[in-house]
Amino acid sequence: MEETIEDTMDIKGKIYLLTFVSFLVGTLQFVIGGILDKVALSVGVSVSTVGQVITAFSLAAAIGTPIFMMATAKMDRRKQLLIGLAAILLSTISTIALPGFGFLMFSRIILGVGTGIYNISAYAIIAKMAPPGRQAMALSNLAMGASAALVIGVPIARVVAAVYDWRIIFLVIGILTLLSIVAVIRMIPTAAGEAPIPLSQQLSLLKNPKITVALSVSFFMFVAYSIVNSYTTPFLLSVMPSMESRISVILLLLGVASLVGSKLGGFLADRMGAARTLVGGMIVQAIALMMIPIFSGSVIATVSLLIIWAIAAWICGPTLNFNLVSLAPEASGIMLSLNSTFIQFGFAAGAAIGGIVVGSASIMAIMWTGAASVAFAAIVGMVSFGLAPSRKNTPL
Repeated sequence: MEETIEDTMDIKGKIYLLTFVSFLVGTLQFVIGGILDKVALSVGVSVSTVGQVITAFSLAAAIGTPIFMMATAKMDRRKQLLIGLAAILLSTISTIALPGFGFLMFSRIILGVGTGIYNISAYAIIAKMAPPGRQAMALSNLAMGASAALVIGVPIARVVAAVYDWRIIFLVIGILTLLSIVAVIRMIPTAAGEAPIPLSQQLSLLKNPKITVALSVSFFMFVAYSIVNSYTTPFLLSVMPSMESRISVILLLLGVASLVGSKLGGFLADRMGAARTLVGGMIVQAIALMMIPIFSGSVIATVSLLIIWAIAAWICGPTLNFNLVSLAPEASGIMLSLNSTFIQFGFAAGAAIGGIVVGSASIMAIMWTGAASVAFAAIVGMVSFGLAPSRKNTPL
Protein backbone atom coordinates (compact mmCIF):
# COMPACT_ATOMS: atom_id res chain seq x y z
CA MET A 1 0.00 0.00 0.00
CA GLU A 2 2.88 2.34 0.85
CA GLU A 3 4.36 1.89 -2.59
CA THR A 4 0.97 2.57 -4.20
CA ILE A 5 0.62 5.84 -2.30
CA GLU A 6 4.15 6.85 -3.30
CA ASP A 7 3.46 5.98 -6.93
CA THR A 8 0.24 8.01 -6.85
CA MET A 9 2.03 11.03 -5.36
CA ASP A 10 4.76 10.70 -7.98
CA ILE A 11 2.23 10.73 -10.82
CA LYS A 12 0.42 13.71 -9.30
CA GLY A 13 3.70 15.59 -9.08
CA LYS A 14 4.37 15.00 -12.77
CA ILE A 15 0.85 16.09 -13.72
CA TYR A 16 1.19 19.24 -11.61
CA LEU A 17 4.49 20.01 -13.32
CA LEU A 18 2.95 19.76 -16.79
CA THR A 19 -0.07 21.76 -15.59
CA PHE A 20 2.23 24.55 -14.38
CA VAL A 21 4.04 24.56 -17.72
CA SER A 22 0.65 24.78 -19.45
CA PHE A 23 -0.02 27.87 -17.36
CA LEU A 24 3.26 29.42 -18.55
CA VAL A 25 2.57 28.49 -22.18
CA GLY A 26 -1.01 29.75 -21.97
CA THR A 27 0.17 33.07 -20.54
CA LEU A 28 2.65 33.47 -23.40
CA GLN A 29 -0.12 32.73 -25.90
CA PHE A 30 -2.78 35.08 -24.51
CA VAL A 31 -0.67 37.86 -22.99
CA ILE A 32 -0.24 39.81 -26.23
CA GLY A 33 -3.95 40.58 -26.37
CA GLY A 34 -3.76 42.06 -22.88
CA ILE A 35 -0.78 44.33 -23.59
CA LEU A 36 -1.35 45.07 -27.28
CA ASP A 37 -1.19 48.85 -26.80
CA LYS A 38 2.10 48.65 -24.87
CA VAL A 39 3.71 46.39 -27.46
CA ALA A 40 2.54 48.61 -30.34
CA LEU A 41 4.05 51.69 -28.70
CA SER A 42 7.30 49.85 -28.00
CA VAL A 43 7.91 48.50 -31.52
CA GLY A 44 6.64 51.65 -33.25
CA VAL A 45 3.63 50.31 -35.16
CA SER A 46 -0.13 50.68 -34.88
CA VAL A 47 -2.29 48.50 -32.67
CA SER A 48 -3.92 46.94 -35.74
CA THR A 49 -0.49 46.07 -37.19
CA VAL A 50 0.92 44.51 -34.03
CA GLY A 51 -2.31 42.52 -33.70
CA GLN A 52 -1.18 40.51 -36.71
CA VAL A 53 1.36 38.67 -34.54
CA ILE A 54 -1.70 36.83 -33.18
CA THR A 55 -2.46 35.77 -36.74
CA ALA A 56 1.13 34.59 -37.19
CA PHE A 57 0.99 32.57 -33.95
CA SER A 58 -2.25 30.84 -34.90
CA LEU A 59 -1.20 30.05 -38.47
CA ALA A 60 2.08 28.61 -37.22
CA ALA A 61 0.22 26.44 -34.70
CA ALA A 62 -2.38 25.36 -37.27
CA ILE A 63 0.08 24.48 -40.05
CA GLY A 64 3.42 23.80 -38.40
CA THR A 65 2.25 21.62 -35.52
CA PRO A 66 0.47 18.89 -37.56
CA ILE A 67 3.40 18.71 -39.98
CA PHE A 68 5.89 18.29 -37.13
CA MET A 69 3.76 15.76 -35.26
CA MET A 70 3.25 13.62 -38.38
CA ALA A 71 6.95 13.77 -39.26
CA THR A 72 7.98 12.75 -35.73
CA ALA A 73 5.07 10.43 -34.85
CA LYS A 74 7.40 7.58 -33.90
CA MET A 75 9.60 9.81 -31.75
CA ASP A 76 9.55 9.43 -27.98
CA ARG A 77 6.86 11.73 -26.55
CA ARG A 78 9.21 13.23 -23.98
CA LYS A 79 11.60 14.25 -26.76
CA GLN A 80 8.70 15.92 -28.58
CA LEU A 81 7.74 17.68 -25.36
CA LEU A 82 11.30 18.95 -24.87
CA ILE A 83 11.51 20.14 -28.48
CA GLY A 84 8.29 22.08 -27.94
CA LEU A 85 9.65 23.63 -24.73
CA ALA A 86 12.96 24.46 -26.45
CA ALA A 87 11.03 26.31 -29.19
CA ILE A 88 9.03 28.17 -26.53
CA LEU A 89 12.24 29.15 -24.71
CA LEU A 90 13.81 30.30 -28.00
CA SER A 91 10.75 32.47 -28.70
CA THR A 92 11.01 34.18 -25.30
CA ILE A 93 14.73 34.85 -25.79
CA SER A 94 14.19 36.34 -29.25
CA THR A 95 11.27 38.44 -27.97
CA ILE A 96 13.51 39.96 -25.30
CA ALA A 97 16.77 40.26 -27.24
CA LEU A 98 15.75 41.13 -30.80
CA PRO A 99 14.21 44.56 -31.40
CA GLY A 100 11.56 45.55 -33.92
CA PHE A 101 8.26 44.27 -35.25
CA GLY A 102 9.81 41.78 -37.70
CA PHE A 103 11.63 39.87 -34.97
CA LEU A 104 8.51 39.96 -32.78
CA MET A 105 6.59 38.32 -35.63
CA PHE A 106 9.34 35.69 -35.96
CA SER A 107 9.20 35.02 -32.22
CA ARG A 108 5.44 34.48 -32.27
CA ILE A 109 5.72 32.05 -35.18
CA ILE A 110 8.26 29.96 -33.23
CA LEU A 111 6.02 30.19 -30.16
CA GLY A 112 2.99 29.01 -32.16
CA VAL A 113 4.72 25.85 -33.33
CA GLY A 114 6.29 25.21 -29.91
CA THR A 115 2.96 25.66 -28.11
CA GLY A 116 1.20 23.24 -30.44
CA ILE A 117 3.92 20.61 -30.02
CA TYR A 118 3.92 20.99 -26.24
CA ASN A 119 0.13 20.76 -25.89
CA ILE A 120 -0.25 17.62 -27.99
CA SER A 121 2.75 15.89 -26.38
CA ALA A 122 1.66 16.80 -22.84
CA TYR A 123 -1.87 15.47 -23.42
CA ALA A 124 -0.48 12.22 -24.86
CA ILE A 125 1.97 11.75 -21.95
CA ILE A 126 -0.63 12.43 -19.26
CA ALA A 127 -3.20 10.15 -20.94
CA LYS A 128 -0.69 7.26 -20.68
CA MET A 129 0.64 8.22 -17.26
CA ALA A 130 -2.65 8.67 -15.39
CA PRO A 131 -4.14 5.62 -13.61
CA PRO A 132 -7.07 3.85 -15.33
CA GLY A 133 -10.32 5.67 -14.72
CA ARG A 134 -8.56 8.94 -13.88
CA GLN A 135 -7.39 10.03 -17.31
CA ALA A 136 -10.23 12.52 -17.78
CA MET A 137 -9.50 14.22 -14.46
CA ALA A 138 -5.78 14.38 -15.25
CA LEU A 139 -6.43 15.90 -18.67
CA SER A 140 -8.85 18.42 -17.19
CA ASN A 141 -6.09 19.51 -14.79
CA LEU A 142 -3.86 20.20 -17.77
CA ALA A 143 -6.60 22.25 -19.43
CA MET A 144 -7.07 24.20 -16.19
CA GLY A 145 -3.44 25.27 -16.43
CA ALA A 146 -4.16 27.04 -19.72
CA SER A 147 -7.40 28.50 -18.36
CA ALA A 148 -5.55 29.84 -15.32
CA ALA A 149 -3.43 31.90 -17.70
CA LEU A 150 -6.53 33.93 -18.54
CA VAL A 151 -7.54 34.29 -14.89
CA ILE A 152 -4.11 34.96 -13.35
CA GLY A 153 -1.36 35.29 -15.97
CA VAL A 154 -2.83 37.91 -18.32
CA PRO A 155 -4.16 40.31 -15.62
CA ILE A 156 -0.84 40.19 -13.73
CA ALA A 157 1.02 40.74 -17.00
CA ARG A 158 -1.11 43.82 -17.63
CA VAL A 159 -0.14 45.24 -14.23
CA VAL A 160 3.55 44.53 -14.88
CA ALA A 161 3.40 46.08 -18.36
CA ALA A 162 1.76 49.22 -16.95
CA VAL A 163 4.54 49.72 -14.39
CA TYR A 164 7.61 48.24 -16.10
CA ASP A 165 8.75 47.21 -19.60
CA TRP A 166 6.44 44.53 -21.03
CA ARG A 167 9.48 42.40 -21.96
CA ILE A 168 10.01 41.65 -18.25
CA ILE A 169 7.00 39.33 -18.52
CA PHE A 170 8.81 37.26 -21.15
CA LEU A 171 12.05 37.35 -19.15
CA VAL A 172 10.34 35.85 -16.07
CA ILE A 173 8.47 33.23 -18.08
CA GLY A 174 11.65 32.40 -19.99
CA ILE A 175 13.50 31.70 -16.73
CA LEU A 176 10.61 29.56 -15.45
CA THR A 177 10.51 27.71 -18.80
CA LEU A 178 14.22 26.92 -18.53
CA LEU A 179 13.70 25.55 -15.01
CA SER A 180 10.72 23.56 -16.30
CA ILE A 181 12.86 21.95 -18.99
CA VAL A 182 15.27 20.77 -16.30
CA ALA A 183 12.34 19.44 -14.24
CA VAL A 184 10.85 17.63 -17.26
CA ILE A 185 14.20 15.93 -17.98
CA ARG A 186 14.38 14.73 -14.38
CA MET A 187 10.73 13.84 -13.71
CA ILE A 188 8.90 12.90 -16.93
CA PRO A 189 9.48 9.32 -18.15
CA THR A 190 9.90 8.33 -21.75
CA ALA A 191 6.69 7.53 -23.63
CA ALA A 192 6.60 5.66 -26.92
CA GLY A 193 5.29 7.42 -29.98
CA GLU A 194 2.49 6.15 -32.19
CA ALA A 195 2.15 4.94 -35.75
CA PRO A 196 1.74 8.00 -37.98
CA ILE A 197 -1.77 8.63 -39.29
CA PRO A 198 -1.60 9.37 -43.04
CA LEU A 199 -2.78 12.83 -44.03
CA SER A 200 -5.09 11.23 -46.60
CA GLN A 201 -6.89 9.37 -43.78
CA GLN A 202 -7.36 12.59 -41.84
CA LEU A 203 -8.60 14.54 -44.85
CA SER A 204 -10.99 11.73 -45.86
CA LEU A 205 -13.17 12.65 -42.88
CA LEU A 206 -13.84 16.01 -44.52
CA LYS A 207 -15.86 14.19 -47.17
CA ASN A 208 -18.56 13.73 -44.53
CA PRO A 209 -20.83 16.82 -44.89
CA LYS A 210 -21.80 16.77 -41.20
CA ILE A 211 -18.15 16.87 -40.15
CA THR A 212 -17.31 19.62 -42.64
CA VAL A 213 -20.21 21.77 -41.46
CA ALA A 214 -19.36 21.15 -37.79
CA LEU A 215 -15.77 22.23 -38.43
CA SER A 216 -17.01 25.34 -40.23
CA VAL A 217 -19.05 26.21 -37.13
CA SER A 218 -15.84 25.96 -35.06
CA PHE A 219 -14.01 28.13 -37.58
CA PHE A 220 -16.54 30.98 -37.74
CA MET A 221 -17.17 30.98 -33.99
CA PHE A 222 -13.47 31.35 -33.28
CA VAL A 223 -13.13 33.99 -36.00
CA ALA A 224 -15.64 35.99 -33.95
CA TYR A 225 -13.91 35.18 -30.65
CA SER A 226 -10.50 36.17 -32.00
CA ILE A 227 -11.78 39.43 -33.52
CA VAL A 228 -13.03 40.58 -30.12
CA ASN A 229 -10.51 38.91 -27.80
CA SER A 230 -7.46 40.16 -29.74
CA TYR A 231 -8.54 43.78 -29.41
CA THR A 232 -10.35 43.75 -26.05
CA THR A 233 -7.75 45.89 -24.29
CA PRO A 234 -7.55 48.61 -26.99
CA PHE A 235 -11.36 48.62 -27.10
CA LEU A 236 -11.62 49.08 -23.33
CA LEU A 237 -9.04 51.88 -23.42
CA SER A 238 -11.01 53.65 -26.15
CA VAL A 239 -14.29 53.33 -24.26
CA MET A 240 -12.88 54.19 -20.83
CA PRO A 241 -9.52 55.99 -21.36
CA SER A 242 -9.37 57.22 -17.78
CA MET A 243 -9.62 53.71 -16.30
CA GLU A 244 -6.39 52.11 -17.47
CA SER A 245 -5.55 51.11 -13.91
CA ARG A 246 -8.69 48.97 -13.84
CA ILE A 247 -8.08 47.14 -17.12
CA SER A 248 -6.27 44.32 -15.31
CA VAL A 249 -9.30 43.86 -13.04
CA ILE A 250 -11.60 43.63 -16.06
CA LEU A 251 -9.26 41.10 -17.69
CA LEU A 252 -9.38 39.09 -14.46
CA LEU A 253 -13.19 39.13 -14.56
CA LEU A 254 -13.15 37.94 -18.18
CA GLY A 255 -10.76 35.14 -17.19
CA VAL A 256 -13.10 34.04 -14.40
CA ALA A 257 -15.96 34.20 -16.91
CA SER A 258 -14.06 31.75 -19.14
CA LEU A 259 -13.84 29.25 -16.28
CA VAL A 260 -17.53 29.68 -15.47
CA GLY A 261 -18.42 29.18 -19.13
CA SER A 262 -16.33 26.01 -19.42
CA LYS A 263 -18.07 24.43 -16.42
CA LEU A 264 -21.50 25.67 -17.47
CA GLY A 265 -21.03 24.29 -20.99
CA GLY A 266 -20.67 20.72 -19.74
CA PHE A 267 -23.63 21.12 -17.39
CA LEU A 268 -25.94 22.47 -20.12
CA ALA A 269 -24.78 19.97 -22.75
CA ASP A 270 -25.70 17.09 -20.42
CA ARG A 271 -29.20 18.47 -19.90
CA MET A 272 -30.04 20.25 -23.16
CA GLY A 273 -27.86 18.39 -25.64
CA ALA A 274 -24.71 19.63 -27.40
CA ALA A 275 -26.59 21.08 -30.38
CA ARG A 276 -28.89 23.34 -28.36
CA THR A 277 -26.05 24.36 -26.04
CA LEU A 278 -23.83 25.33 -28.95
CA VAL A 279 -26.47 27.27 -30.88
CA GLY A 280 -27.82 28.92 -27.72
CA GLY A 281 -24.31 29.97 -26.67
CA MET A 282 -23.58 31.47 -30.08
CA ILE A 283 -26.87 33.38 -30.13
CA VAL A 284 -26.09 34.86 -26.70
CA GLN A 285 -22.64 35.87 -27.98
CA ALA A 286 -24.11 37.62 -31.02
CA ILE A 287 -26.70 39.51 -28.94
CA ALA A 288 -24.11 40.60 -26.34
CA LEU A 289 -21.70 41.85 -29.02
CA MET A 290 -24.45 43.77 -30.85
CA MET A 291 -25.52 45.46 -27.61
CA ILE A 292 -22.03 46.60 -26.58
CA PRO A 293 -21.81 49.51 -29.11
CA ILE A 294 -25.31 50.60 -28.07
CA PHE A 295 -24.41 50.77 -24.36
CA SER A 296 -20.74 51.76 -24.77
CA GLY A 297 -21.42 54.98 -22.86
CA SER A 298 -21.89 52.96 -19.67
CA VAL A 299 -18.81 51.28 -18.20
CA ILE A 300 -20.89 48.89 -16.10
CA ALA A 301 -23.07 47.86 -19.03
CA THR A 302 -20.07 47.41 -21.36
CA VAL A 303 -18.12 45.25 -18.89
CA SER A 304 -21.23 43.23 -18.00
CA LEU A 305 -21.94 42.49 -21.67
CA LEU A 306 -18.30 41.47 -22.23
CA ILE A 307 -18.55 39.07 -19.29
CA ILE A 308 -21.78 37.58 -20.72
CA TRP A 309 -20.05 37.24 -24.09
CA ALA A 310 -17.02 35.50 -22.52
CA ILE A 311 -19.20 33.04 -20.58
CA ALA A 312 -21.22 32.20 -23.70
CA ALA A 313 -18.07 31.77 -25.81
CA TRP A 314 -16.50 29.35 -23.34
CA ILE A 315 -19.77 27.45 -23.00
CA CYS A 316 -19.33 26.61 -26.68
CA GLY A 317 -15.62 25.72 -26.57
CA PRO A 318 -15.67 22.29 -24.87
CA THR A 319 -19.06 21.50 -26.44
CA LEU A 320 -17.57 21.86 -29.93
CA ASN A 321 -15.11 19.05 -29.15
CA PHE A 322 -17.87 16.82 -27.75
CA ASN A 323 -20.01 17.46 -30.81
CA LEU A 324 -17.25 16.52 -33.26
CA VAL A 325 -16.21 13.39 -31.37
CA SER A 326 -19.85 12.25 -31.33
CA LEU A 327 -19.91 12.49 -35.15
CA ALA A 328 -16.95 10.09 -35.54
CA PRO A 329 -16.23 8.34 -32.23
CA GLU A 330 -14.04 5.77 -33.97
CA ALA A 331 -11.65 8.56 -35.02
CA SER A 332 -11.81 10.82 -31.97
CA GLY A 333 -8.10 11.66 -32.02
CA ILE A 334 -8.20 12.76 -35.64
CA MET A 335 -11.40 14.75 -35.04
CA LEU A 336 -9.87 16.64 -32.11
CA SER A 337 -6.76 17.34 -34.19
CA LEU A 338 -8.82 18.64 -37.10
CA ASN A 339 -10.94 20.76 -34.78
CA SER A 340 -7.82 22.23 -33.19
CA THR A 341 -6.49 23.12 -36.65
CA PHE A 342 -9.76 24.79 -37.69
CA ILE A 343 -9.87 26.69 -34.38
CA GLN A 344 -6.33 27.99 -34.94
CA PHE A 345 -7.26 29.02 -38.49
CA GLY A 346 -10.24 30.83 -36.95
CA PHE A 347 -7.96 32.60 -34.48
CA ALA A 348 -5.65 33.63 -37.33
CA ALA A 349 -8.45 34.87 -39.59
CA GLY A 350 -10.14 36.70 -36.71
CA ALA A 351 -6.97 38.55 -35.69
CA ALA A 352 -6.34 39.52 -39.33
CA ILE A 353 -9.93 40.67 -39.88
CA GLY A 354 -9.89 42.55 -36.57
CA GLY A 355 -6.73 44.37 -37.61
CA ILE A 356 -8.28 45.39 -40.91
CA VAL A 357 -11.45 46.60 -39.20
CA VAL A 358 -9.55 48.59 -36.56
CA GLY A 359 -7.24 50.10 -39.20
CA SER A 360 -9.90 51.01 -41.74
CA ALA A 361 -13.03 51.65 -39.66
CA SER A 362 -13.02 51.98 -35.86
CA ILE A 363 -12.32 49.94 -32.76
CA MET A 364 -16.06 49.82 -32.07
CA ALA A 365 -16.64 48.04 -35.39
CA ILE A 366 -14.96 44.88 -34.09
CA MET A 367 -18.11 44.21 -32.04
CA TRP A 368 -20.40 44.36 -35.08
CA THR A 369 -17.95 42.24 -37.11
CA GLY A 370 -17.64 39.65 -34.35
CA ALA A 371 -21.43 39.55 -33.95
CA ALA A 372 -21.87 38.95 -37.69
CA SER A 373 -19.38 36.06 -37.70
CA VAL A 374 -20.82 34.27 -34.67
CA ALA A 375 -24.39 34.86 -35.92
CA PHE A 376 -23.44 33.17 -39.20
CA ALA A 377 -21.96 30.25 -37.22
CA ALA A 378 -25.21 30.01 -35.23
CA ILE A 379 -27.32 29.92 -38.42
CA VAL A 380 -25.10 27.20 -39.92
CA GLY A 381 -25.35 25.29 -36.66
CA MET A 382 -29.15 25.59 -36.51
CA VAL A 383 -29.50 24.22 -40.01
CA SER A 384 -26.91 21.45 -39.69
CA PHE A 385 -28.12 20.30 -36.26
CA GLY A 386 -31.75 20.32 -37.35
CA LEU A 387 -32.78 23.11 -34.97
CA ALA A 388 -34.14 25.47 -37.61
CA PRO A 389 -37.96 25.90 -37.31
CA SER A 390 -38.56 24.55 -40.79
CA ARG A 391 -36.90 21.24 -40.07
CA LYS A 392 -37.61 18.35 -37.78
CA ASN A 393 -35.54 18.42 -34.61
CA THR A 394 -33.00 15.60 -34.64
CA PRO A 395 -30.37 14.77 -32.03
CA LEU A 396 -26.69 14.78 -32.76
